[in-house]
Amino acid sequence: MSFVHLHTHSEFSLLDGANRITDLVHKAKEHEMPGLALTDHGCMFGAWAFHKAARKEGIKPIVGMEAYVAPGDRRDRSRSGKGDRAYYHLVLLARDRVGYQNLIKLSSIGYTEGFYHKPRVDREVLAKHQEGIIVSSACMAGEVARHLTADNYQGAREAAEWYANLFDGRYYLEVQAHDTPGQAELNANIFKLGKDLGLPVVATNDSHFLKPEDHEAHDILLCIGLGKDRDDPNRMKYDEGLYFKSAEEMASRFPENPEVIENTLAIADAVDLTFEKKYHLPEFPLPETHTDENDYLEFLTLEGTKERYGDPLPEVVQERFDYEMGVIKGTGYAGYFLITQDFIRWARDNDIPVGPGRGSAAGSLVAYALGITNLDPIAFDLLFERFLNPERVSMPDIDIDFCYERRAEVIEYTRDKYGKDAVGQIITFGTMKSRAVIRDVGRALGFEPSETDKIAKLIPNAPGQAFTVQEAVDGLKEVKQYYNLDERHKQLFDYSITLEGLSRHTSVHAAGVVIAPGPIDDYVPVSVQTGKNGNGEDAMVVTQYDMNCLDEAGMLKMDFLGLKTLTVIYDAVAMVKEQCGALTNPDTGESYETMDDVPLDDPAVYKMIARGGTSGIFQFESTLANDKLRAMRCDRFEDLIATNALIRPGPLDSGMTDVYIDRKLGRKEVSYPHPDLEEVLKPTYGVIVYQEQVMRIASVLAGFTLGEADVLRKAVGKKDAALIKKELGKFLERSMANGVDKRTAEELADQIETFGRYGFNRSHAAAYSLISYHTAWLKTHYPAQFMAGLLSSVLDNTDSVVKYIGACRDLPRFVPKVEDSLEVLPPDVNESAWKFAVTPKGKIRFGMGAVRGVGHSAVSSVLDARKDGPFTTLFDFLDRIDIRALNKRACEALVAAGALDAFGHRSALLAGLDAAYGEVQARQAEIEAGQASLFGGGSDLPQKAPPLPNVPEWSEPERLKREKAALGFFISGHPLDRYREVVRAFEPVATENLGDRPGQAVDLPCVVTSVQRQISRKDNSEWGKVIVEDFTGTATVLAFRDTWQKYKDVLAQDEVVLLSGKVSGRERDEEDPPVFLDAARPLEEVTSGGELALQIELELGSDVDSAVFERAKVVMAEHPGPSPVWFQIGSDNGDRAPRMRSRSLKVTPDNETLDELQKLFGRGNVRLVRAVIPAVDTSQSDRREFWRNKQQSG
Repeated sequence: MSFVHLHTHSEFSLLDGANRITDLVHKAKEHEMPGLALTDHGCMFGAWAFHKAARKEGIKPIVGMEAYVAPGDRRDRSRSGKGDRAYYHLVLLARDRVGYQNLIKLSSIGYTEGFYHKPRVDREVLAKHQEGIIVSSACMAGEVARHLTADNYQGAREAAEWYANLFDGRYYLEVQAHDTPGQAELNANIFKLGKDLGLPVVATNDSHFLKPEDHEAHDILLCIGLGKDRDDPNRMKYDEGLYFKSAEEMASRFPENPEVIENTLAIADAVDLTFEKKYHLPEFPLPETHTDENDYLEFLTLEGTKERYGDPLPEVVQERFDYEMGVIKGTGYAGYFLITQDFIRWARDNDIPVGPGRGSAAGSLVAYALGITNLDPIAFDLLFERFLNPERVSMPDIDIDFCYERRAEVIEYTRDKYGKDAVGQIITFGTMKSRAVIRDVGRALGFEPSETDKIAKLIPNAPGQAFTVQEAVDGLKEVKQYYNLDERHKQLFDYSITLEGLSRHTSVHAAGVVIAPGPIDDYVPVSVQTGKNGNGEDAMVVTQYDMNCLDEAGMLKMDFLGLKTLTVIYDAVAMVKEQCGALTNPDTGESYETMDDVPLDDPAVYKMIARGGTSGIFQFESTLANDKLRAMRCDRFEDLIATNALIRPGPLDSGMTDVYIDRKLGRKEVSYPHPDLEEVLKPTYGVIVYQEQVMRIASVLAGFTLGEADVLRKAVGKKDAALIKKELGKFLERSMANGVDKRTAEELADQIETFGRYGFNRSHAAAYSLISYHTAWLKTHYPAQFMAGLLSSVLDNTDSVVKYIGACRDLPRFVPKVEDSLEVLPPDVNESAWKFAVTPKGKIRFGMGAVRGVGHSAVSSVLDARKDGPFTTLFDFLDRIDIRALNKRACEALVAAGALDAFGHRSALLAGLDAAYGEVQARQAEIEAGQASLFGGGSDLPQKAPPLPNVPEWSEPERLKREKAALGFFISGHPLDRYREVVRAFEPVATENLGDRPGQAVDLPCVVTSVQRQISRKDNSEWGKVIVEDFTGTATVLAFRDTWQKYKDVLAQDEVVLLSGKVSGRERDEEDPPVFLDAARPLEEVTSGGELALQIELELGSDVDSAVFERAKVVMAEHPGPSPVWFQIGSDNGDRAPRMRSRSLKVTPDNETLDELQKLFGRGNVRLVRAVIPAVDTSQSDRREFWRNKQQSG
């Protein structure tokens, strides 16, 4: 006896089905079933993946859907069905390709036309798209079943007859093999109806979970989906028999009706659906002068190549051109390139910033010639085969970065060109990951959110070190303790383990766009996700297949990415041109039309990077990147490319990064595995860094074509052991045949396998390094404009604004020409715009868009009114703006932020706001009542400008407190301002990077912003929770028992202190670790005890003359104190620079001393440092290493 399940739900019946597709297929195979259907609720989300998985296991896939059918018109939003239902269920199965296409249409129409609670179809569209579809009457929620359970036999008969007539010979009544209350009676009535109408009956089990023991976990899944507590007596529950039954179990439920089992086999036999691999590229509209896509592409490419390289083309360029064009023509992808270059050209023509390239596409000369990319693949030795391999052809994959503010315009252009129904976005599925599933399951089990949150945070989830719930229970001591605590906690973990990884909800891919030859639902099913892709008829559809399935279905998909850095560069260059007249290198006087014309060999840029000035520099802002660039003394563009590739977990863990640095600096000898590889590996000092180098090695030594070498590269990258063995075997054989000795060939094979696994795409690294260089060039030569653009890009992110304001202050340390900190001024209604801007005096004016509670319309109102001249008083300001756009609360925020300081001090402005606002409202009411002038828009009534009240100014702490409330941080001052140089002496420790120092002892200078006295539940002891702040952000400090009693008087609000303690190393604190306090003292004590030294830093070969040193001695003599004086020669990068200590000079480490010496030696060359730096355990200084070791020891 055999049987085929024809009514089965997977995890894509979101929060209703608990079956993973692979589990379903394997279970069907285990039961020796010849076929299997997938019928998820109202959608085809899993159809493609299911079809592929089933065929792989030799099971016939039957693609289907349990549709929601509206009782009347699908567009009617009423509950007109039996029992006030808005829909019935109906099972639809694709018999063949025509049926599959109709199923796609029906599923899509459910979303685009019939969505009301669920995606619904109706009888009209069922009739239109009935061909090739097999139908069964579904479960107890089906139309026939609803009538029967309501004792409306005639209604059931009429419904069944309608479906039987429409789906002639393809309609089945459905009985089910479980014990849901009422199911047995319904089955009996179904058999009676089938006999009366002569209709066949088929058995199903409406499988929602795999095994009987999964019922309870599935029940929890239902609770999560319904938002119900498991103990809620009124919630929906499923029968425990809705699991994936064997053929014997199914047959045993219908011993007198074996035909219902046999009918499942007959339906499976009738199904004949295969998916052929075929690409669906839209036709590019050709100009009248051309009739063939290949010819037109060649014409455009040749024109672009000549423009890039000159006419006639150099021989190497001509050869590459001919080769790439031959491959593209041969693979049939000319249209792909034409479509891509068209929307990129449109973006450039419309002044929308476009990135230089992304991924392997930068390796194509054709892409470079067409303007798709902007990096010369010949000059940078980038490989076309890494992008499009003629040995193993697959659709090209070009991802494009656009200005994040205008990306949508490019997508809209594409929709207009190819049709709004032919362009759509791509679905993604959010899954229940380890921490999320703990919280979801806990909620259903009645846990308090604080309980599950505490447990969830114990499970590491950072990229590269995430644990599953099972791994956490098995490997982490604290999690294991919770598991064994009691039955309640055991259930929490057991259910979470079962449900983890299931799809939870749908979302929209952040960048993915599909372009089809016609309506997308001619090719794949679509949905609509409200609020995520527009509203109304103009909303973009979203595919029901994800990125991988679309690729296999042959759809043209591209990533239209929004990259903020492009906007930063664009804004900065626009400010430079507006304020300076042209984009010019101030050192050389050379002018450039765009940033693409800027040479890549500017020494000042690399000097800044090597000093550690990477804040705001694309890709290199992290502490790790900064450390490596400083350590290697970055001085060329190749260093940027290499660093982009080397600051990844693989190269770091393998030691490649440090080998590169040591060889570059001459600490280790540069060697090559084989003399013939010197040209390939010379740019990286003999270290295999890039995937392209693996390909070159295979080509040079083994005679592989670059296409064959790309197959080897893919094998190593995918860690496919069998494929690696096969490809490396070929490499060894052919290398030795070419005269390479066996030992060398084997060593190289080992290196390729080891390093190739982590090798990075050079094309991507080079393209992104170009953006990095452009940001660094702007920061070096136009720091004010660059930092204004950078701040504007993060004006909605308080932490980032704080960080970059700090970077403005630190500019003299890193940019040689900058002697003074770049001041960021508070907002000013007479000078600020929405974004940050550079003032005529070269300072940055705060953008009003970053003031909390002040939106676009409010700022637009201010800017419009300002066109008539500057505002002169608070009343003048309120009288001229639209107070409906800028309400009183927003005005209060502007006052607190300092935007109205020109009209009086803030306490007076705030005190006078009510009266001024009331007066303006009265005037505007009079105007609306018709008492204004008949001519013109203003009022002729006399202006009664109420004077500002005479109230005391706020104290500085009060002013800063209100300022922070309005902005999220301090702008006009900071409690730590007078200790800025002292704070700098304790770098790199800061609140923003405590997460990089788990388990480490730290000394943190900061200001106390909040103190909460707590009582321990365990022993009633008092302890303190203290919030502190520095220039980079905030942190939590915990002080217990004796430590709290000893230091609580020091830890008063607004006190400036130096805290000593240990950063938490607990897994639950990984994202935002507190500091456990050991000691605290006023920060001013640090400056009076000789703990800080004054350090003067001089470059090797510095031309500082003797008069400067003589003047410095005088300054030091005038400021005697406890701090020693040190001289450092050269940069302290990698190796410690030589340092000399004055035997006779000691100074007071205050701002006055520092200021005078900085005027003599330069702002970035005089600073305070710690005279004695405490020993720190650096054995686990790498954050990843710390967590890895902790997990292993746990």
